[in-house]
Amino acid sequence: MNKLKLLALFFVTFNMSVANAEMDHSAHGGGGSGSGTGGTACEKPLLSKFLPVNLALVAPGSEFSFRALNIQHPEQISVTVKNIPVEITADFKDPFYAVTAKLPDSLRNTVARINIKVNGKSSHCDAENGWLVKISE
Repeated sequence: MNKLKLLALFFVTFNMSVANAEMDHSAHGGGGSGSGTGGTACEKPLLSKFLPVNLALVAPGSEFSFRALNIQHPEQISVTVKNIPVEITADFKDPFYAVTAKLPDSLRNTVARINIKVNGKSSHCDAENGWLVKISE
């Protein structure tokens, strides 16, 4: 029971520190004079709910999924698995996109990183995240 409380405390503390860091960086602006941006700031895309979980053992060709928040179009998302591009399906579930894809059938008996990149209107609005899966034979 104490481990559960400690884990919950860690989770809350971590999320608060991330939120504070995002608020600190939002004050930087980036819309200086002559930049042509009009002072508009972007909301950095958030990637979450990665399934299967990190380091899960999965079969070749298995489906994986995640959520993408603060994006305008699913075309902004690109996904690779062990540097192999994969096709995604994105379903809008206001306010996020539920994204699904499949691991390449050619990947067997290996560990692979599912890598997600989201391209924003400018480079400071880009996001990247991912996780590892163990692929069986």
